[in-house]
Amino acid sequence: MDTQDGASDELFDKRGDEIITDLRGLARPRLIVISGPSGVGKDTVIDRMRALYPDMFFAVTATSRDRRPGEIDGIHYHFLGREQFAQMIADNEFIESAEVYGNFYGVPKAPIREALAHGRDAIVKVDTQGAQTFRRLAPGGIFIFIAPPSIDELARRLRSRKTDDAAALSRRLRTAQRELATVEHFDYVVFNESEREDATVAQIIAILSAERSRLHQTGVIL
Repeated sequence: MDTQDGASDELFDKRGDEIITDLRGLARPRLIVISGPSGVGKDTVIDRMRALYPDMFFAVTATSRDRRPGEIDGIHYHFLGREQFAQMIADNEFIESAEVYGNFYGVPKAPIREALAHGRDAIVKVDTQGAQTFRRLAPGGIFIFIAPPSIDELARRLRSRKTDDAAALSRRLRTAQRELATVEHFDYVVFNESEREDATVAQIIAILSAERSRLHQTGVIL
């Protein structure tokens, strides 16, 4: 009798360990798409995340616009000439690309695919139009909208850049109003309060931690 009980306990333990092993293997590399209006602070938030979580892959968007003070080629953007950008479009090297405020922006596909294939979470920053493209191509991604505390604060942040004249600033604010209306297409909204970027990052990481604990996860194919 003792032998039978011991055998049953051993079988039970083995099955329990198999279940636990399967549960540990549920997590899949995630594609995290971060978007929001121009001036909301996406670059600052992602810079903080890059410093705190170097094991994540941070996709670098290509652009034809001029580099702003403090921006580093290959870190904040890949700064390309318009001819080179057009050639990459022709060669189908972007997951999505668009013209915004007279400049081209695009997300190269190869680095993201490689990161996901190696089990790394991939963070992508795009405008709201690009986020909708990613939603169609990768519905299993995690879509996070970064919102400003108010339109007045967003205007203040845009003015502090000192890169736009009054007409361009007005155009950006009108666009921001339209972009705010797209929030319903996202999974999460995080408010980037003034001088509280660390709290914004903490909220994003909490979202990712919860997503990694989902019992039913969908792999991302790009």
